Amino acid sequence: MATLDASIVIIAMPAIFRGIGLDPLAPGNISYLLWLIMGYLLVTAVLVVALGRLGDIYGRVRIYNLGFAVFSATSLALSLDPMHGAGGALWLIGFRILQAVGGAMLMANSAAILTDAFPTEQRGMALGVNQIAGLAGQFLGLVAGGLLATVDWRAIFWVNVPIGVVGTVWSYRSLREIGAKRSAGIDWAGNLTFTCGALALLAGITYGIQPYGGHPTGWTNPMVLAMLGGGVLLLAVFGLVENRVADPMFHLGLFRIRAFAAGNAASLLTAIARGGLQFMLIIWLQGVWLPLHGYAYESTPLWAGIALIPLTAGFLIAGPVSGYLSDRFGARTFASSGLLLMAASFVGLLFLPVDFSYPVFAVIVFANGIGQGMFSAPNTSAIMGSVPPERRGAASGMRATFQNSGMSLSIGIFFSLMVTGLAGSLPQTLSSGLQAQGVPGPVAGQVASLPPVSTLFAAFLGQNPVGHLLAPSGVLKTLPRHNADTLTGTQFFPHLISGPLHHGLAVVFIAAAAMAVVAATASLLRGRDTHRDGGRGTDRSPKPAPVRDDAAHQA
Repeated sequence: MATLDASIVIIAMPAIFRGIGLDPLAPGNISYLLWLIMGYLLVTAVLVVALGRLGDIYGRVRIYNLGFAVFSATSLALSLDPMHGAGGALWLIGFRILQAVGGAMLMANSAAILTDAFPTEQRGMALGVNQIAGLAGQFLGLVAGGLLATVDWRAIFWVNVPIGVVGTVWSYRSLREIGAKRSAGIDWAGNLTFTCGALALLAGITYGIQPYGGHPTGWTNPMVLAMLGGGVLLLAVFGLVENRVADPMFHLGLFRIRAFAAGNAASLLTAIARGGLQFMLIIWLQGVWLPLHGYAYESTPLWAGIALIPLTAGFLIAGPVSGYLSDRFGARTFASSGLLLMAASFVGLLFLPVDFSYPVFAVIVFANGIGQGMFSAPNTSAIMGSVPPERRGAASGMRATFQNSGMSLSIGIFFSLMVTGLAGSLPQTLSSGLQAQGVPGPVAGQVASLPPVSTLFAAFLGQNPVGHLLAPSGVLKTLPRHNADTLTGTQFFPHLISGPLHHGLAVVFIAAAAMAVVAATASLLRGRDTHRDGGRGTDRSPKPAPVRDDAAHQA
């Protein structure tokens, strides 16, 4: 439920903005769109470490149960948005941020609770089910958002309420603390510097997507540069603080454990590649492939989610199976092989034409899902099994931070790569294509000079891109009916953008493949695998390096 909510809103956004009466692509409104997408991701990425640490101190089950209650209450509040226009958007953004606090409580402690509950020889299977449920939620949200939005945009939040209420009651009645609590003070300096630094860095990346000063992206915006620089500086201060306080929030000593450090490095790179894949495939499907095959733009969000079902199926099949097998044969082989399969699938996507054959596409994305499933469960099990029991809450939060930060980073990195690629060729292509259909030169030039991000977001939101771009000028009403129908049909824009889009996709998929290969290398460096001895799990992984603890100076 917590990860599903990160993606269910993406597909339902056209219905949401129609419901509150706001055009998200109008000048000055795009920030509402970005914060509705990114706010949830940013908060979960920033808070999971602190909430995992609080789980170590006050009890993982207690924080997890509270997360269910917060998530359920804020879901209800989101569905009851009483305002319209900018006020309605701010209501949604504010309660999405509060909802993300509940989601972070769940994400930060679930892996630690399972690690406490299961013995070594069953842990990979348990964490595999948990991890794949979470990752599958990201993609199932694409389908659920499309289906529920056709009923009512509020339904995408209603669906959480009964599940959340039942989950809250169940968790309070059934879950018990079996992990050891560790009495310690709260690291206020570490919490403050990390939260502010990570938030500034990720917010800077978010605003870097927006155009600025005639540039297609905002990476030259002084505010963006200040956020990025200030974020890096605060995180550097955070590192200094954590090496000096008695009870640090972020146990940097855990990175001396090779399996923990290598697993998290691989997880971060994989999350960046996975997030980029999700957004690029949605834009590819909604902006080009589905319209070319006769789907109306308004229906493309739902059908894009359906087209990506093979990707989700790969997750669901490979995750628990690889978790079970990694309990028997070790994590390193499965995790590293999964990443290499992911890299191969990115190369396969690179060679697909823009108007691809769907069965070939389905096989490639299914292989990508299998690769992600093979990696995720064993990697999580190896990370959580490598740390001392009393550090599992903090370790779970740190693991979730790398994973959630990767999603946020991927949007900034890959969207910028895509926009930069389009900015070089799209304006001339768009201008000549519009003029060929009778659009006056000045109007065509003005439309072509608009930042490519507007065109991409129009397709992303299920709007007719050319109709959206030409609406302010009113030129469609003056053109002959045939030309107007051609411009707003399902063939003109996809054929127009296919060349520039393919160039942008090539850059993205090459970068994603390179990240997957680097992640596989990090995974191979995690150390020796776990093996089974006489039917009972015996861990031959390197002994954890001592973790700093100023009270006892021992792990």
